[in-house]
Amino acid sequence: MERRKIVLVELPTYENILPLASGYIQAYAQDDPAVAASHTFEIVSYPISDDRHRMVRDLAEKDAHLYTFSCYIWNMKLVRWVLDELRALRPDAHYLLGGPQVMNHASTYLADGAENVYVCNGEGELTSLELIKQIGSGAPEMSNVLGLSFWSDGELVTTESAPRIQNLMDIPSPFLNGVFEDHEFSFAIMETNRGCPFRCTFCYWGAATNSKVNKFEEERIKAELKWISEHRYSALMIADANWGLSPRDVTLSEYIVQCGEENGYPLIIHMAAAKNRPERMAEITEIFVRGGLMVSQPISLQTMNESTLEMVDRKNIREETYIGLQRLLREKRISSYVEMIWPLPGETIGSFKEGLTRLCRSYADTIIVYPQLFLHNTPMYGQRESLGILTAEVPSDISEAEVVLGTKWVTEEDCRDGYWVNHALYTLYNMRALFVLSGYLDSAGIISYGELFAGVSRYFRTRTDTEVCRFLIQQTDDLANYDLLNTGKTAHMILSSHREEFDRILADFVTAQDWWSDPMARQAFEIDLLARAYVYREPVRTPDYAFTEIVLRDQPHAQGFTAEVSADLLRLLVGREMLEADAADAERVTLHIDHRGRQKMPYMPQRSLEHNANYCHGMVLRSREILPNIQVDAAGALAPVA
Repeated sequence: MERRKIVLVELPTYENILPLASGYIQAYAQDDPAVAASHTFEIVSYPISDDRHRMVRDLAEKDAHLYTFSCYIWNMKLVRWVLDELRALRPDAHYLLGGPQVMNHASTYLADGAENVYVCNGEGELTSLELIKQIGSGAPEMSNVLGLSFWSDGELVTTESAPRIQNLMDIPSPFLNGVFEDHEFSFAIMETNRGCPFRCTFCYWGAATNSKVNKFEEERIKAELKWISEHRYSALMIADANWGLSPRDVTLSEYIVQCGEENGYPLIIHMAAAKNRPERMAEITEIFVRGGLMVSQPISLQTMNESTLEMVDRKNIREETYIGLQRLLREKRISSYVEMIWPLPGETIGSFKEGLTRLCRSYADTIIVYPQLFLHNTPMYGQRESLGILTAEVPSDISEAEVVLGTKWVTEEDCRDGYWVNHALYTLYNMRALFVLSGYLDSAGIISYGELFAGVSRYFRTRTDTEVCRFLIQQTDDLANYDLLNTGKTAHMILSSHREEFDRILADFVTAQDWWSDPMARQAFEIDLLARAYVYREPVRTPDYAFTEIVLRDQPHAQGFTAEVSADLLRLLVGREMLEADAADAERVTLHIDHRGRQKMPYMPQRSLEHNANYCHGMVLRSREILPNIQVDAAGALAPVA
């Protein structure tokens, strides 16, 4: 008998990402002897930027009995288009949709009543295996497949939910049993557990797993980590909701470093940090950094507003825990970034700006503000009316992202103002364009961080004569700011391709302010021009600006500047933790500003803007890798800070 073909389709945001979900489904199905004997499996992965017409032709040529699709907010429109085109070419095939975007929403995604398209309403392994068995039998009984929605005789049927897999070891490892052996990927994804003990209402994770965390056994995890390392995956994402929740995560982090030392891979680690475990997370991150792996510790605050924390059921995650973690990491010279969401229920434009001000005063390395997405299968999804949530779908033929544009506390105008405040935060603070100046103005009581960001953001909107501001205007109007690639494109422009233009925008703004008469403000701005990071490995460029407070010594060398500044500015830099130095006896001191950085790559014009933007976004998250090293020209006066 001819074996039936099953094709598992993944459409990730970037190329070369290992398709873990499909790997689990194949490994679990092949563990059934009868299914393995009667079916062949193939995983195919096309990044969402690929030619969609070629995708369809390729899939149709495979002439599969069953096609499965992993469905997420970022690829759902593309999945639906590919599915419609593929069904026209292969009407006799079966199609299974699974993932957080489609589960429990069969009425939307099976609206045309086709009886050969199904939706999986939970974990994919059990439901997929039973579906394979039924469609392969002589007399299919789809009602026997738990966790499935489908049309039958003109009726949309949803079966009883499938139980969660309590013993994850029942799922064979796709790493160790050969599923991924003949594939070429460079970005590995793996789980060590499933579940989340928290129930944040904006998040799918905890709500979907009933707060129960199930674990894979440690020896299997180590074997998979060894496989990933030996197969030379350059990046590893640990896809747990809370890496560091368990004490064993410290041991596993040490093992990742050991594998890296033995095989040279992985080079980069991505993780979602455990809540309420600051000391353990600092220890884990230090292990990675000490082991030479590029890592930045995420600190997921989401909001600084107490009433909002209560509304989103996040009150049990303590703010002081995160601030303590940030302080620990800063003391260890380890990059971190605070994650925020705008606009959550209860947050106002005023509380948002106040929260950003508090974070900046705590010297957060980087602050990332995500637009709130209205996600399927979250508790908040059922609270739209009670919270007054207004949404809009992003104009995309790939993504199905629905962005929150208003709540009972925020009008649509307020919401877009918040987006613009974030543009100012991202450029002025994260990319250090006005880092020293904003700190001085805030500490001197002249204008707070939040109000400065608001003022600059209003100014940005008037500068339609510049490419940088036109880009910010367009991505805000199009709601494209939800896509992290756009933050990477902003970094590419501000720190490299449009650096000189942005210098002029800033100079035009600051020189028009009342506080510009303050000599320290002028000196702070001038040091910001020299100390703003370079994201690529490239020669520095002298700003086209008439310096009046700082004296540039000689010509800049390829890697930095030498500048004479006042002792008052030196003390300001020490206070901003940009360097460590003794108090200066002289009125003027000389600084060396070295822009070499630790992990920079050269700009690669042969690569796409998207590829370079992805690199830029990652480097802003790992800010200590690109920030300049500032030293005082005095023997023994300095312990340099990267």
